Amino acid sequence: MQWSIDHLLEAYGDTKFRAEAVDWPLKDYWDYMGANQDESPLYLFDYSFVEKMNLKVGKGEGSHYSIPECFEEDLFDVLGNQRPDRRWLIIGPARSGSTFHKDPNATSAWNAVLRGSKYWIMFPSSPSSIPPPGVYVSEDQSEVTSPLSITEWLLEFHAEARQTPGCMEGICKEGEVLHVPSGWWHLVVNLEPSIAITQNFVPKAHLANALAFLKDKPEQVSGFQSDIKDPYELFVGRLGEKYPELLKEGLARLEALQTNKKRKWDEVIKADGEEGFGFGFGLGFGDGDDEVLP
Repeated sequence: MQWSIDHLLEAYGDTKFRAEAVDWPLKDYWDYMGANQDESPLYLFDYSFVEKMNLKVGKGEGSHYSIPECFEEDLFDVLGNQRPDRRWLIIGPARSGSTFHKDPNATSAWNAVLRGSKYWIMFPSSPSSIPPPGVYVSEDQSEVTSPLSITEWLLEFHAEARQTPGCMEGICKEGEVLHVPSGWWHLVVNLEPSIAITQNFVPKAHLANALAFLKDKPEQVSGFQSDIKDPYELFVGRLGEKYPELLKEGLARLEALQTNKKRKWDEVIKADGEEGFGFGFGLGFGDGDDEVLP
């Protein structure tokens, strides 16, 4: 498939895609891209592009694109058509992008740049890590706020962030693919008009992360159909049917992770009582649910 904007406009110019809260015909969004002077331009981020464009995904004859081989393993595949949203077409002008966030449901992700280039800055997450500079997280980690636009954040906090332990940054150019591990904070901004495809997935290495998230943070689970009331039980049931030994291993690692959290919490409470001072998680960091497992 040709992923040039000229081809996309010719083939899908009248097709409506989601640009944040607005559904626009692609040709109208392209006109906006060329004319806008916004500090934070609207970003086309559409999760149903495969269906809208009638694309075939895979390696067979007639396919329009395929998943990179190293990212093909995805345990959410056991859910079939009940899996959460997983893939997006991303188009945007220079300066557009995404503020700091973690990918949904403790998934990992790959992002393939088809046209243009993107700047990324990322931070791993662990029980001892804090959010990136300028990012504020509620105690239950359900709300992430940064009171700045991407441009303002770069001006105010970029230098500090680059000196923060664990910081990773780089530019992805046309034809390159970036991997975002489960739980990693990341910000991305287009350096020029860009087209990309991204997809979320659950590899075996991060199964416990996904199980923990679905079980312990049901109010933060997203992307599932509204008639699915308990994504955790659905996932465990389907995984047990197809990969019982893998599920057993994943649940054991989840239990070990939660036991480790409880032990650390007990140590904090004990130290609090012995030393006679108060302790609080004002920003909500230190939540072991976000630990990246090897």
